[in-house]
Amino acid sequence: MGNSLAHRFKGVRRTKLYDLFAAAPLIAWNIFVVSRVLPSFAAQIELTKLFIQTDYSVLPTFLVLNIVSKVCTLAFITVLTVMLLVRHVPQRYAQGLYSRFVAVVGTYISVSIVLLPPQEISTTLYTISLLSLIGGTAFAVIAVLALARSISIMPEARQLVTRGPYALVRHPLYVGEMVATFGLALQYLMPWALLLFGVHCLFQFQRMKYEERVLLQAFPHYGNYMARTARLVPRVY
Repeated sequence: MGNSLAHRFKGVRRTKLYDLFAAAPLIAWNIFVVSRVLPSFAAQIELTKLFIQTDYSVLPTFLVLNIVSKVCTLAFITVLTVMLLVRHVPQRYAQGLYSRFVAVVGTYISVSIVLLPPQEISTTLYTISLLSLIGGTAFAVIAVLALARSISIMPEARQLVTRGPYALVRHPLYVGEMVATFGLALQYLMPWALLLFGVHCLFQFQRMKYEERVLLQAFPHYGNYMARTARLVPRVY
């Protein structure tokens, strides 16, 4: 009886309906984030229009960068949500609850940075922060587009992707996320923000190891791919 139920559950896990159910919390979270970003984005657009109509020469650079940053964020969330809806059913899963815990913490711990009290930072540091957010998020968008229907939050093997940025490093999506999180942490420059950034990176490194393990189990030729690509930085690591 127990073996029969376990076998049926495994069969259900390989259906698209179950995969949509598993992705539902993240999709709901993405919709919530967009609902929070859109009002400030619209206000910044209106403020920019006002500057252009009066005297565009005094348009603040940080305002433009803020808008670009939000455009990149909205693009990332939109592309990610679409790919979660149409992604392939996984061929193999990582074993154990801890691997899933690592994936969830690695994904969401960076969000807690925005709960910290805002800090006054210099214009230069704020500009660096925005550029990091823009660059990291834009690179993450490219990585998600390359992954396409193979996107996963948990350590799962759907299809092996080696094109685009994945031809250079094994985890370009995490590179983009860590760069963007670093930019976010700079805006809340305090020990707690740097600690949360460090915890985010720590769990992301563990997440990579679990993903590589399950991909190697699902795709034996993944070992050849690992041998010719760096994990995060070409010729460095």
